[in-house]
Amino acid sequence: MSNKLAVKWGFILVILLGSLFLIYPNYRWYSKPLSERNALDSLGERPKRMLNLGLDLRGGSSLLLELEVAKLSDKEPLHEAMARSIEIIRNRIDQYGVAETSITRQGDKWIMVQLPGVSDPQRAEELIGKTAMLEFHIVKNDTAEAQKAFEKIDDTEKPFDEDGNLIPEIAKLVPEGYRILRNKDGGYSLLNDKAEVTGADLENARVVMMSDNGYPAVSFTFNAEGAKKFGKLTGANISKQLAIVLDNVVQSAPTIQSRITREGQITGSFSPEEARALAIVLKAGALPAPVHVIEKKIIGPTLGEDSIRSGLSASGIALVLILLFMMVYYKAAGFIADTALLLNFVFTVAIMSYFSATLTLPGIAGMILSLAMAIDANVLIIERMREEKRLGKPVYEIINLGYDKAWSAIFDSNITTIIVGACLLQFGTGPVKGFAVTLIIGLVVSLFTAVFVTRAIYELLLTSNTKEISL
Repeated sequence: MSNKLAVKWGFILVILLGSLFLIYPNYRWYSKPLSERNALDSLGERPKRMLNLGLDLRGGSSLLLELEVAKLSDKEPLHEAMARSIEIIRNRIDQYGVAETSITRQGDKWIMVQLPGVSDPQRAEELIGKTAMLEFHIVKNDTAEAQKAFEKIDDTEKPFDEDGNLIPEIAKLVPEGYRILRNKDGGYSLLNDKAEVTGADLENARVVMMSDNGYPAVSFTFNAEGAKKFGKLTGANISKQLAIVLDNVVQSAPTIQSRITREGQITGSFSPEEARALAIVLKAGALPAPVHVIEKKIIGPTLGEDSIRSGLSASGIALVLILLFMMVYYKAAGFIADTALLLNFVFTVAIMSYFSATLTLPGIAGMILSLAMAIDANVLIIERMREEKRLGKPVYEIINLGYDKAWSAIFDSNITTIIVGACLLQFGTGPVKGFAVTLIIGLVVSLFTAVFVTRAIYELLLTSNTKEISL
């Protein structure tokens, strides 16, 4: 064996061993029962570099959200608002701990959120849908106008509309420049219409435990500009109540004891989950406008497991038929092509595992298509070799000319398909992207296995003084 061929085979063996090393965690993980996987997943003991299953294979929830465009600021274009909304929702979901989430834009004002493994999306839905408009107001309840408005509210069956605003009949009683909001724990508060400080000035938010009542609270920290404004507001209103308003509801209204600059707290009878969710939405930022869930789908884990079994069965049957056909029709050359095909599958799964890619049913279709094109490449090479063999040429020329003459057709067909896959990846959404990713990876790998690996096998055969290759 020449040094050049030894280097080739050393390179192939290193890649093969590395691929098996990357694939092994997938085998260990997915060979466990579903209940055990879910338990380990909840404890954060899921391997980092492994192939993840998409919503259609694992089960979970899918939410279609609509951004309320009418409530966007006139200064913010729609495309910027959508991009910011997607980023904020992604940050919230990531901090909440849902893995492998797919968040994509659908059309002009819709966002698709897929949550694999989340069979009850209610908590995530509440987390996503919060506008998180945090505001700080000085309470003005000690005025005659406020008391008159409060009495009218108590005498009205539905004083607030769906958005939390007063109905016109009561709104006309509120002094100009003020507004009335509901308190979380009951009652109402009269506040300045314009917030002196908002959540846009926040730098961080976290959950802390209150020692006096045992309930969790949310501690927040302002940035430099926010600290200056908050210090000015609290310093000028000592002994007055400061309303902390979240999404048009007064969460708490503590009395200002002294000037506060950088840090503060939102207290109340929060559960640990409510406090955590509130800290997340404050830290991730406020959505530019409210979002509404207009479609919700739940796929059970059992259905996902059935999809996996069906997909594996179909793929296995197709693979066996292809392997048998190649060996029967092309004999030894077909066996070599089959070896390359199996290596193609191993290398593709290893690459996807390394990047922790998410596999979906369309992704499986892309992988099968790339395997079919890998076989097609080998068929082109073998047919070219058959032509040279019929001309009576020696075996080493048959191999070299077979690869040289088939290369242009193999390269052109794979590159054009990769370009189409790249377009699907760039402009497609959801399942289309999953198909494109596996197709592109599979095609790149097929160029390596169908040309480089099989040629190395033939060259190894030549070193054993092979006089003829069964085609």
